[in-house]
Amino acid sequence: QALRHNFALAQSLAPDSKTMPMVKANAYGHGMLEVAEALADIAPAFGVACIEEALELREAGISQPILLLEGTFSADEVSIAALKGFWLMVENQPQKEAILSADIAQPVNVWLGVDTGMHRLGFPPEEAEKVYAELSQSRNVNEQIVVATHFACAEELDNDFTNKQLTTFNNVVDAVSATQTSLANSASILGRPETHRDWNRPGYMLYGASPFDHPQENGDQLKPVM
Repeated sequence: QALRHNFALAQSLAPDSKTMPMVKANAYGHGMLEVAEALADIAPAFGVACIEEALELREAGISQPILLLEGTFSADEVSIAALKGFWLMVENQPQKEAILSADIAQPVNVWLGVDTGMHRLGFPPEEAEKVYAELSQSRNVNEQIVVATHFACAEELDNDFTNKQLTTFNNVVDAVSATQTSLANSASILGRPETHRDWNRPGYMLYGASPFDHPQENGDQLKPVM
């Protein structure tokens, strides 16, 4: 009940967005299968780190799309993703080349990761337009590519760095004319409504923990799951 309450809170704060629960790392220690099954009737998709987690969900009967947040780690995983209905984050050149050169019967859904300042995952903004065009022109890629990024410090609501990341992201979106985007993690779902986009990606908050180290009206409504 607490888990579903927290999911409903995320959705209510961004009613025009789709809310994708992050169940990577064994659902932050809460049990990936148990969490996915508890949300299976209300979640439009799930997010995991790697293909092993996605396969475990499929084998347990989870039928929704599953996004591999760190993309593929070997070329053969593209074929598995196409077969199993997994969505692929593309964050570097080897992952892009693996998709473009794959021999698959049906195209995959792709999320293009852009590094707007976290400097851990994603293409540099200056490369994003070229990569987006290459993916868009490939028969292996479904036409609606989601452009995404990761925030570095969204839980620090007075830190201007998130605004700089947002500006960088918006410039990339404009340059590629993207129609689907994803930005918001738990902290920005709760405290930064200007970051809500087509897909929001709550993780930490789903399990009842506020990402803030101070009282915050939305974060204070969370209920601990464990």
